[in-house]
Parts: sequence; structure tokens; C-alpha cells
Amino acid sequence: MPFICFPLNRKFVANIILLIGLNLLIKPFWFFGIEITVQNRVGNAVYGMYAALLSFTILFNFLLDFGITNFNNREIARNRILLEKYFSHIIGIKIIFGLFYALTCLSVGTVVGFNGKSLFLLTLLVVNQFLSSMILYLRSNVNAMLMFVTDSILSVLDKLLMIIFLSLILWGNVLSIPFNIEIFVYAQSVAYAFTFIVAGWIVRKHCQYFNPRIDLRHILVIIRKSLPFTLLVFLMGMYNRLEPVFLERLLPHGNVQAGLYAQGFRILEVMSNFALLFSALLLPLFARMLKTRENIIPLLRTASSMLIIPALAVTLHIFAYRHQWVQFLYHNPASGNVFGTIILGFPGICLTYIFGTLLTANGSFRQLNLMAFSMVVLNVSLNLLFIPKWQAQGSAYASFITQTLAGTIQVILAARILNIPIFSWSKFFNLALWLTFSLVVLYFSQHLIQVWYYSFTVSLFLSLILAIILKLLPIKDWINLIINSVRNIGVNNEGEI
Repeated sequence: MPFICFPLNRKFVANIILLIGLNLLIKPFWFFGIEITVQNRVGNAVYGMYAALLSFTILFNFLLDFGITNFNNREIARNRILLEKYFSHIIGIKIIFGLFYALTCLSVGTVVGFNGKSLFLLTLLVVNQFLSSMILYLRSNVNAMLMFVTDSILSVLDKLLMIIFLSLILWGNVLSIPFNIEIFVYAQSVAYAFTFIVAGWIVRKHCQYFNPRIDLRHILVIIRKSLPFTLLVFLMGMYNRLEPVFLERLLPHGNVQAGLYAQGFRILEVMSNFALLFSALLLPLFARMLKTRENIIPLLRTASSMLIIPALAVTLHIFAYRHQWVQFLYHNPASGNVFGTIILGFPGICLTYIFGTLLTANGSFRQLNLMAFSMVVLNVSLNLLFIPKWQAQGSAYASFITQTLAGTIQVILAARILNIPIFSWSKFFNLALWLTFSLVVLYFSQHLIQVWYYSFTVSLFLSLILAIILKLLPIKDWINLIINSVRNIGVNNEGEI
């Protein structure tokens, strides 16, 4: 059945195009223009310390939220009338959680050995994580109301402001003092604070009433309801962010190794940010469709075809040119193998953002948490085993294995729990044929085209063309969806396309 028969598919495609378009304009410049420049300015050791501290603060992010953001998104998507009630109660709860989070991070940070400059930087990052968490919570309200245009703008506003501030500082020479890592963090703080104010004003505008209060009974009810989200966020944060902390703490010159790992992880993070956009749009759509017992398979196929096949193609080609990319970005080809191994985990991350989101919308938290706990045990074991022998490369191996296995398990869980037909011999044959052809083209392009970025572009283009021919990428359906969406574009008073 053609995808264009489903209105939610049309909404999804139109908004994912808008969301990706805005993020393509902003986030690549942030990661490749600003962050790389900052790392080159301050050096691998200092930036490695920053990366380890940032990962440390993210490990405890579950204390900032206790799963409330995802819980709030899912519940308001199902019942819009809950916005005023939840918004009035959750603001106070988030502030209490923020204080508890700060106390925990700083106490544990002191115990594990952060002091002096690192402890001061940790304090600044704790504040930034609190502001970021508040922005994500406010955006969950916007997203749950299907105000995708507004949410798309909010998703890039903080990065846009950071780009403006840091461009003036890095290249405009507006400061009389030398650039350091603290200035980088200060700029983030100002951008987060402004975005928080804007997002708060937007949500308040759509509330008929706002009566903030701290009700202990209501806090306990919300925590109890969101506890499965809390555990899932904590466990997934653990197996996604442990590597820099292990490297910095376990090795004699761990900050340097953490800096090398951060070089490779940054590019994975850029790509993962675009994959995350799918999850942000899919969660409220899946939640609403599951509640109304609509057929989710067309939307699942649309989202999967738009994300998984391009992810495989890009991962394959970036891995083949890993040394050239690292040399181009960092002038440090020594970290090419680390980067190449890390990037191989990207398809697994994409599977998580599609099928993990579906399982979350379905409320399958027991299975998800068991999976995530297993991945934490695996990740910790692999890091402890690999880091002493291979250092940053060992952490890269641990990351790749964990992400790939996690994504695969979630596909299997979704197929079994929701009775979704995932496997077919025709699709498997087409996928195997496509991968074989892509590898052959990649091999010959590397040997026949001397300039690596020409070779990379030509090979990737041919790979995607074959995916279209084999109907792994249903480009005709996408074009029809886009045409229908454009014809019907009109932004209503809630910012909904």
C-alpha cells in the first residue's frame, strides 16, 4: 500500500525534512567549525579533560529528569489536556532534581579525584546540564502538541547562539584575554539560558493556567510513573558515555587518550544528532497511533528506509576514508583507526532510535531496561578488558560492540512484542546485493580516483543510486509525500504543519 495514504506519514516526512534542514544549517558548523577549532586551540589534553568531565555529568543526567521528559512527551501526546496540570507541577520538581543532581555530581566528582580547575569546570558543566535538561523538558511539551516547526527552531537555537558568541570570540578577537576552555563553557551557559527563557515563554503561552507549586504527593506519583523511563535513561547513558571517563581515570596520561577518543566520538555524535531527530518526531506519533490502534508498519517502514540505509552507506564510506577524514579535520592521522572503529557503531545507534523509540511508545520498559542493563555490564567489562591493552582504541572496540548489539536486540524485541514482520528473503537478498556492489564500487573508486573526497562522493552517490534501484530507498514514495506535504503546508496557531 502506498505510504501517501497515511496522513501521519505525510506529517512525519514534511517535518523531518524541515528538522534535518535546520540542523544541517547549524549543527555541522558547530561540531566541525567551533568544537574542532576549540580543541585545536586548547590542545588534546585540556579538551580531553573537558570531554571526560562532560561525560561524567551526563552519566548522572537521570537525576535531573527521572524519566519525566519522555514520560511527559508520551502522556501529553496521548492527552493534550494534561499540559497545564503537568507543567504546573513539573517545573518545581525539576528545580528540586537539579539541586540534588548538582550535589551528587560535585560530591562524587570530589571523591573520584576532580579538584582545582577540573572541579570548577565540573561546576559550570553541572549548571549547563541543568539548563539543557530544562530545555529538553520544555521542548517535550512543544513536541507532544505536534508543534514540530516550533520544536525544530528550538532544537537549533542554543547551538546558533553558541556559534555567534564563539565566532566573535575565536575569530573576531572581541576579548582581550587568551581563549581558554572556561570561556567556551561560559558561552554555552549564556546560550542555554536564553533558549530556556524562550522555550518557557512558548509553553506558558499555550497553557490556560500556570500555578507552579511543589506537591510532595504529586512528585511521588510522577516519579513512580516515570521510574521505568528513569532507569532506561540512566542505563543507556551509562553505556553511551562511559569510555572517556574510563580513559581519563584508568590511564597515566588518560586525558590525552580521552582527547583522541573525543575526536572520533565527535563525528559519531554529529551523525547521531541527525538520527535523534527521527526519534523526537516518532515518539509522539508512535504513542498516538498505538493508543488509537492505527497500523504503525507504514510509518515504521518510512522512517527505517529514510534512516537505516543512508546510515549504512555513510558508515561504510566514512570507515573506508577514516584516515583522510581525521587528517582533514584534526591534522592527526594517528586517531584514524579509533575514529573508524567508533563510527562503525552508527547503524546500531540508528536502530535504537527507530525501534527503541517504538518500544518506548509501547511502554515495553521491562524488556528495554533488561537490554540496557546487559549492555552496561558488557560495556564496563569490555572497557576494563580493552583499555589497559589498547587505550583509546580499546574503548572504540567496546563502543562499537555495545552499540551494534543493543540496536540488534531492540529490533528483535520490537518484532516479537508488536508482531512486526521485520525479515523477508527478498529484502535480505537486495540488501546483500547492495552491500556487495557498494564495496566493489568503493574499492575501484579508491584506486581509480586520486583525490580522496572526489572518490568518497562518487562512490557514496553510486551506492545510494543502487539502493533506490533496488527499492531499499523508496524515493518515489518520498517525492509523492513531499509534494503532498508542500501542497498542504500551512502553519496553524500551534506551529503544526
